[in-house]
Amino acid sequence: MNESTASAAEMDAARLLLARMGISAADLVEASVRRPLAPTFADYVPIVAAAVSQGTRRAYGSYWNRVVERWGERRLNEPTPSEIEQLAEYVKAHAVARRNARGGRSAAEHLIAALRCLYKRAVADGFIAASENPALKVAKPRRLPSTRRAVADARLAEIYDVAASTGDDPALDSLLLRLHTETACRRGGALALRPVDLDLQQCLILLREKGETVRWQPVSPTLMKYLQQHAEERGAAATDQLLRYRNQHPITYRRYDHLWVRIGNHVPWVYAQQISTHWLRHTTLTWVERNFGYAIARAYAGHSEGGSDAGTTATYVRATLQEIAGALAALTNERHPLS
Repeated sequence: MNESTASAAEMDAARLLLARMGISAADLVEASVRRPLAPTFADYVPIVAAAVSQGTRRAYGSYWNRVVERWGERRLNEPTPSEIEQLAEYVKAHAVARRNARGGRSAAEHLIAALRCLYKRAVADGFIAASENPALKVAKPRRLPSTRRAVADARLAEIYDVAASTGDDPALDSLLLRLHTETACRRGGALALRPVDLDLQQCLILLREKGETVRWQPVSPTLMKYLQQHAEERGAAATDQLLRYRNQHPITYRRYDHLWVRIGNHVPWVYAQQISTHWLRHTTLTWVERNFGYAIARAYAGHSEGGSDAGTTATYVRATLQEIAGALAALTNERHPLS
């Protein structure tokens, strides 16, 4: 009886000592696992870059390059949270000063996100323990509210007029603006569009956007005609990228950059406010929400149903494809086969 009581007391003392040291039983188990030698950042970054999606690589690639420049020969388990914070402050201070910059906050946020992605892979590969992930111990800068908003009809008409009357390919630029205005899709969704993704009978296009989301989005019969015509005239095969230059080469994100620079040169307020394609998404979704409600606007945007901003009610008020088509018909003043 006394031996049993003494054993329990020793266990309690051991638990108290571990708690004061900030060590859990799981930490002791993980510490006993024999881990391979952690690779250097110079060796591991290319491995992670090859494993992630193209979108992730595009978002984090420049930050991983910065990490390699600073810590290339160091091993993954060497930097401390304080050193990550110091690197974030360095990136913040040396961020490119653009007209819409916010003091480098976005650069610091993206650096920490890039490191979290990197260390998440390192934990999965067994190079470090989850409890030793230093990137998770560094808080991201608080994101400021977006300055984007809906563009008024008269202002939107100015943008369309300039796109259709200037540049080396007004037909392409006008098609881009109409595609984004009707569907509120992101640039990635437009660039991923293929001729095989067009449902001509039901006037639907298949959008593949960030987070590997896939959805059918209604478009007007007029836009569908222009998309089909564009693909045929510019030599896009069924499974090739649909949007192309006159020389039949597929367009890239740079086409959007050049388009908005040109529009800004002709329309001062576009330059002053740094209007971009994403403002068209704000414009369309604001109109849909005001006229058809939150549920249809959410579905129109292609937001995932598991998003943190939805709430439980969103599970029961999901909009149908027919309702989205009805909103589009009202937006374009053109009948849709599904409405």
